[in-house]
Amino acid sequence: MVKQKPLITLAVPSYNQGNYLEQALRSIFSQSLPIEVFVLDGGSQDQSISIIKKWEPYLAGWRSYPDQGQTAAINEGIAQGNAPFVGWLNSDDWLLPKGLSTLLRALQSSQFKNTPFAYGQSWNFYEKNHTFRPVWVEPFYENRLALRCIISQPATLIRRFAWEEVRGVSEQFQLAMDYDLWWRLFRRFGSPHFIDQFIAVNRVHTETKTNTQPRLHYQEAIKIVRQHYGEVPLKWWFFQPYRVWLKSIMNS
Repeated sequence: MVKQKPLITLAVPSYNQGNYLEQALRSIFSQSLPIEVFVLDGGSQDQSISIIKKWEPYLAGWRSYPDQGQTAAINEGIAQGNAPFVGWLNSDDWLLPKGLSTLLRALQSSQFKNTPFAYGQSWNFYEKNHTFRPVWVEPFYENRLALRCIISQPATLIRRFAWEEVRGVSEQFQLAMDYDLWWRLFRRFGSPHFIDQFIAVNRVHTETKTNTQPRLHYQEAIKIVRQHYGEVPLKWWFFQPYRVWLKSIMNS
């Protein structure tokens, strides 16, 4: 049997996420698509390595040692592949059945042949009480992107040529690198395609970087909006500081 040529390259950055990593990998390999997967582990001290070795026959590659952080790991993993479509899945998130197929089908259609990336809906899964709520995702408009990140990263798929043209995610950001990427892809190639279907699940737990470093996340987002939009809408100054304060209270 001839092995299918990969259509998608996925990077899976991870560090001490052994409680969640297996679910992430299982969700990828349940997509029934030819996917090359690279796990970039930052030197985990938990059960992550045993999980990676369990899935090693299915992986295109993996490594485990201290690195330069999540953003650099994502770029490293995608650079190792050759598939025409790329993305990443954080090791505490997971894909829904046929999620990638939905995105891939749209990008392969003649109608969207020049679209840089596609995105869909996703759920927030709250680990604390095991409840699901939809992530705030909207059809793409520049003025709406300037107000908030209306794109949920786990529910995205990007053309490799577009990814390589903008040189992947910027390593100057460690929290809002996806928000910056959407802006740069939009500025270079135009609007992405929105699909009103649920693609993935974003896990919300106390150890996520956006929960442990809300102030830095806010600062990075402000910098990104100013850089790509030319001004910072008032909403950021009035509403976002309240969100930072509220998150700090909720996570204390």
